[in-house]
Amino acid sequence: MKNISRFSIGLLIFATLSFSFYSCQKNPELKPKVKGTIATKAMVVSAREEASKIGIDIIKKGGNAFDAMMATEMALAVIYPFAGNLGGGGFMVYRLADGSIGSLDYREKAPMAAFTDMYLDEEGNVIPGLSTRGALASGVPGTIAGIFEAQGKFGNLTPKEILQPVIDLATNGYLVTPKQAERLERLRDTFIEVNGPETFFAKEFATGDTLKIPVLANTLKMIAEDGRDAFYKGEIAKILSKANQEKGGIITTEDLASYEPVWRTPIVFDYKDLKVISMAPPSSGGVTLAQIFEMISPFDLNKFGHHSPEYIQVLVEAERRAYADRNYFLGDPDFTDIPISELISEDYLRSRMESFNIEKATKSSDISEGEILFSESMETTHYSIVDNEGNAVSVTTTLNGAYGSKVYIDELGFFMNNEMDDFSSKTGVPNMFGLIGADANKIQPGKRMLSSMTPTIVEKEGKLWMVVGTPGGSTIITSVLQTILNVYEFDMGMQEAVEAPRFHHQWLPDVVSFEPDSFDTTLINSLKSKGYLILENNNPIIGKVDAILVQPDGKLEGGADPRGDDKAIGF
Repeated sequence: MKNISRFSIGLLIFATLSFSFYSCQKNPELKPKVKGTIATKAMVVSAREEASKIGIDIIKKGGNAFDAMMATEMALAVIYPFAGNLGGGGFMVYRLADGSIGSLDYREKAPMAAFTDMYLDEEGNVIPGLSTRGALASGVPGTIAGIFEAQGKFGNLTPKEILQPVIDLATNGYLVTPKQAERLERLRDTFIEVNGPETFFAKEFATGDTLKIPVLANTLKMIAEDGRDAFYKGEIAKILSKANQEKGGIITTEDLASYEPVWRTPIVFDYKDLKVISMAPPSSGGVTLAQIFEMISPFDLNKFGHHSPEYIQVLVEAERRAYADRNYFLGDPDFTDIPISELISEDYLRSRMESFNIEKATKSSDISEGEILFSESMETTHYSIVDNEGNAVSVTTTLNGAYGSKVYIDELGFFMNNEMDDFSSKTGVPNMFGLIGADANKIQPGKRMLSSMTPTIVEKEGKLWMVVGTPGGSTIITSVLQTILNVYEFDMGMQEAVEAPRFHHQWLPDVVSFEPDSFDTTLINSLKSKGYLILENNNPIIGKVDAILVQPDGKLEGGADPRGDDKAIGF
């Protein structure tokens, strides 16, 4: 009897668990909700816990979101040299507590000695690696100018107060994580090849080691003392330009002295009852995001179901058409006339989707840029901040490739970018992210290269609702898109939306990429049967989203992407 009872109980437990699993699969809303970090006053979400903590501590000391921006960005430059930087650039979108909005472009610029064919050989072919590795790959950095511009206009504290914890971090060191140790080991030979055997990152760093960078601490001390001029006109500028030119680059002290960030009017558009505020060119993020949202707006995505074949088809086909336009029309607005109002208009975008057929894939070879009547890096990092005053900033910053050009300035303690690869070295030839360029993004002296960075803030019913962004090169735009849809259309929380598997399409190459082991085989086969070319298992991750959601009760939920070492900290 005892054996029968135990068997019966076991069978009952198995049946109950099986029913629960089946119910959750058929009804996703029954799945346990993944909760993010909850705070009542302020939140910082970034690629490393130490950077988030320094940012939130600055707010606790009386700083606001813009003070925390400077602190977090510089902390990432110390602790996350993979993408955090002094030698790169970025974009910031903000929303003040009173509802006013704006954005800052501190993207790198081509040196004045740059020219259109500088990466081509005598036969007109692109020279492999010239725009991605070594000193000639670097644009003029904008990060220091950007953080001082934003903090100087809106901040509460002094740069000395803000930067001291960062200086302490570089001086005292931080623990190397497993992911960081793997990256440093994988690229150690490359660092030596580019910089020589005595370069700082020729050393071996294991998980758990304490990594101290005293020379970077000294650089930060100069910046804290003398402000942005220390970097662009002082001793740092002299050392940077000399090191760059000695390694074959063309950045001069004049290039550095003349660098200025630019305040831009953000791209603003509606999706149902949401107001989306995103970055304008030379970022392609806002325009491309606006195009995709408008093209998918007539469809009932919730009725299709999350990650259903129909849902994926609608997004992929909108992405296909938007990226074709991105690659042809977008560039630096200071050099190129961009028909933004036409590109994001409802009539134009509805016409772009007229060829969509739910029964079969559109071929990218059948799609080109639309007809407009002219009046004319995964190696990035993002952080999101909401302060206790209600100000919000969304910031994406980058060196472009992993550790940028791999050029490390040992005298200063930081890597240089390889953003010149984001220009069109040659029309029709893809860059490192597979993006095809056109004349709008050709290399010109003093020009900013096109970017996919998409720092974004979303309002709902006139109130701050979400702060979101991600690294990921060409996948940035689609990762931001899916994260917003996960919350809005499928009622996910912030952490759940960040963790959800992602997919990506960018017109060319004509393949749909899926994160491996995350999508059902039946789904994949259904898409293949309709003619979609699927790339599986080649993308270990797509994006690495860090975001903040304002919940109905006013509390903040931070979503930190577990694909990295990311962390949300609030109070």
